[in-house]
Amino acid sequence: MATAAAKAVLLLASLLQMTAVVVVRASHVVYPELQSLEAKQVEKKLRTGYHFQPPKHWINDPNGPMYYKGLYHLFYQYNPKGSVWGNIVWAHSVSTDLIDWTALEPGIYPSKTFDVKGCWSGSATVLPSGVPAIMYTGIDPDERQVQNVAYPVNLSDPFLREWVKPDYNPIIFPDSGINASAFRDPTTAWYGPDGHWRLVVGSKVNMKGLAVLYRSRDFKTWVKAHHPLHSAHTGMWECPDFFPVAVAGGSRHHRRGVDTAELHDRAVAEEVKYVLKVSLDLTRFEYYTVGRYNHATDRYIPDAAFPDNDYGLRYDYGDFYASKSFYDPAKRRRIVWGWANESDTVPDDRRKGWAGIQAIPRKLWLSPDGKQLVQWPVEELEALRSKHVNVSDKVIKSGDNFKVTGFKSVQSDVDMVFAIKDLSKAEKFEPAWRNDAQALCTRLGSHVKGGVGPFGLWVLASGDLKERTAVFFRVFKAGNASSHVVLMCNDPTKSSYESQAYRPTFAGFVDVDIAKNKKIALRTLIDHSVVESFGARGKTCILTRVYPRKAIGDDAHLFVFNNGESDVKITNLDAWEMKTPKMNAGEQ
Repeated sequence: MATAAAKAVLLLASLLQMTAVVVVRASHVVYPELQSLEAKQVEKKLRTGYHFQPPKHWINDPNGPMYYKGLYHLFYQYNPKGSVWGNIVWAHSVSTDLIDWTALEPGIYPSKTFDVKGCWSGSATVLPSGVPAIMYTGIDPDERQVQNVAYPVNLSDPFLREWVKPDYNPIIFPDSGINASAFRDPTTAWYGPDGHWRLVVGSKVNMKGLAVLYRSRDFKTWVKAHHPLHSAHTGMWECPDFFPVAVAGGSRHHRRGVDTAELHDRAVAEEVKYVLKVSLDLTRFEYYTVGRYNHATDRYIPDAAFPDNDYGLRYDYGDFYASKSFYDPAKRRRIVWGWANESDTVPDDRRKGWAGIQAIPRKLWLSPDGKQLVQWPVEELEALRSKHVNVSDKVIKSGDNFKVTGFKSVQSDVDMVFAIKDLSKAEKFEPAWRNDAQALCTRLGSHVKGGVGPFGLWVLASGDLKERTAVFFRVFKAGNASSHVVLMCNDPTKSSYESQAYRPTFAGFVDVDIAKNKKIALRTLIDHSVVESFGARGKTCILTRVYPRKAIGDDAHLFVFNNGESDVKITNLDAWEMKTPKMNAGEQ
């Protein structure tokens, strides 16, 4: 969980606000005078319809997701008293389908000496006995970050309404070698072949991020290992996640999830690799590597193809942070949740009466070539699809755009495939661009004419196109005529021209052989103030928060555009209006 910002960061943020420069906010910038001001009213026009959020107030990190006795459980960091970070509890919601959610009373909240100053993020582990255990970070009276465990009071209650914190907490505390103010967010635990439980906690030493490893025989007494599971020079590691993924070609289907509980099985170990994901406190981005884990030495070594730095691969290249995955035994899949913060101003959040959403839960697996993870919205989301429109074999010539009509796009799911007529017009790609897709997309935005692209969608667009968010691709030549680089961008810079919102262009490269069939797919989930896009069937994902002033409700439109020299064709576009599910109605 991202900590309360240091005083220096607060001062900098205040100065930047005074000079009208808007920066992205960390998870826990502290506004003491605002954190307990109840929302007097809730503005609904920019609230999402089918993304997860409570009826009001601030949320951040997803916590302890799990499946138990027929119910999906999601806990999350929540301020029950205001629309900024503070007074944090583990709010608790349950669902049978990951779409309709029922709110329950908070599961974890400050109540003991070892968490009196805060109950921060953590994970759930379902023990072999079937008992769920929550591991979380508590803030003690000395402001130390300590790790605690909680268990359900009544195991026969599938809702898991009440949790008890044993008096032997904290079970993990910062020793002399640990920075007590940078020691948080325990992972789901796994059981090793030597009969020991293991988990990691995020930390840092100077600029080196650490996944600090702990072992236990009884899930009660934990001992720090002599070395971390892994480390790298990327600053503080928050919300680490460590889990196995199936390898294509093994005996198990590569898209199926692997339960962390199976990590002790040597046969399984030969058919899987491991993912280490960390959230970087310095940049507010996440990155992951895939590699091998040696149970005997407790060493994780990323594969050479995965950059082990903040230029590494990300789950999402936009507003997506503090993610947490879990294994779903009902459908044998791994699902990842991620928090999307508000990127408008604190006064706007106070006016709205709410701040923060969770991204659509995504199924996650290792690509067949082992080069990256792939993500896709959970299949249950398709149950919300209603009115449908289709466009096929529609050519979009250079400089043209096409309005998709016949449905309301403000709350929709758009799935399409583009075909490119002529790749020879692609611009030359400079190798120096490889490490900063975001800067490249900022310089070559959707309004900058190119060779092959920019082409894509204008979403949440006003009828006069003065207000719009662009989701698009741009194709470059790399090295020789048969090699190409594909850039994917979400550009909200024209989405709210009256606002002081933080509106960067987000971007990532797409690992796709565009010359093979000259086609590329794009799926975009549009939901009032969020645009969540999946390029090339989930190889590159970008979530953007937008705050239109004109493109609201029936005044929000969808266009396909092409600002490149080469014509593109919509081979097929399916778009659906999305119904609004039951979303935590009546939550306190």
